Amino acid sequence: MKISKTTTAKEKPADPAKYPWGSVFSDHMFIIDYKDGQGWHDPRIVPYGPISISPAAKCFHYGQELFEGMKAYNTADGGVAMFRPIENMKRINNSCVRMCMPQINEEEMVSAIAELVRLDKSWIPTATGTSLYIRPFMIATEAAVAAHPSHEYMFIVIMSPVAAYYPNGLAPVRIYVEHKDVRAVRGGTGEAKCGGNYAASMRAQAEAEKKGYAQVLWLDGVEQKYIEEVGAMNVWFVIDGKAITPALNGSILPGITRKSVAQVLKDWNIHVEERKISIEEVAAAYKAGKLQEVFGTGTAAVISPVGELKYDELVMNINDGKIGSISQRLYDEITGIQSGKVADRHGWVYRV
Repeated sequence: MKISKTTTAKEKPADPAKYPWGSVFSDHMFIIDYKDGQGWHDPRIVPYGPISISPAAKCFHYGQELFEGMKAYNTADGGVAMFRPIENMKRINNSCVRMCMPQINEEEMVSAIAELVRLDKSWIPTATGTSLYIRPFMIATEAAVAAHPSHEYMFIVIMSPVAAYYPNGLAPVRIYVEHKDVRAVRGGTGEAKCGGNYAASMRAQAEAEKKGYAQVLWLDGVEQKYIEEVGAMNVWFVIDGKAITPALNGSILPGITRKSVAQVLKDWNIHVEERKISIEEVAAAYKAGKLQEVFGTGTAAVISPVGELKYDELVMNINDGKIGSISQRLYDEITGIQSGKVADRHGWVYRV
């Protein structure tokens, strides 16, 4: 792999919280190209900057693109680590299958990203709760306005020093149940991490913010009855001591934090159920006094507790608007593993 180091290093933000999340980028980026008949070729690390691409590139016209979200952390012993990066590469390949894009070599891409992190490790912020956010993405670059899978692609990785995703930290957020828009349907692209899913969610998100809510709770796209995700995260409900999350059904993103949380809960002998769960079941549990906690899980926020859930005229006040004990414990455990302060019993930490 060719490495071209920048000759004009940028000023690093002393406090990432002073900038919009994910808006400042490190000195370098990784790029590799693909062409039918040649495969992936010309891997390189170059100074961060604009890329040259045709206005006719198929990513602009037919939405052939996908991405991932990862983080690099400073560890308690002075090292640098990533959290389960091979899982992100596996998910990229799953997204590639759905988006009709070429798969990558998972191990080679983890190694390339690790090399990029090593080169820009001084960009990893040191304050508690901060990290270097890593954004791998793939775009179709063939210049042709014809509705057909591209024959050419670019896979790029950029990185951004970030503070906590939510400025208020673990303060529980207010959520309302979305009835009009749907995020995805089975057979669509819901289980792929592609931009179209997020574009489809933005109208509802904007409406939620106007009403004073942080996110929306998505229901299934067929009956609008069964819960799928919250905002851009997987969602969990603690009902009568059991931790319940919607089963992966083809329209729900298979979250890596979701997968990790499920394992940690099982390690703690907390009963975990991955199954269909309707909004009516949640409402009934609330009315019966059995809905103890609600929280989202995802790379950006890790754990996002919900303090209020609005379903039609029913406003559910969750745990008196305070973070629940399981949510707090999970946040401490996952971030502790990532930083090296908690034992990594499952080998999830990848040393850079």
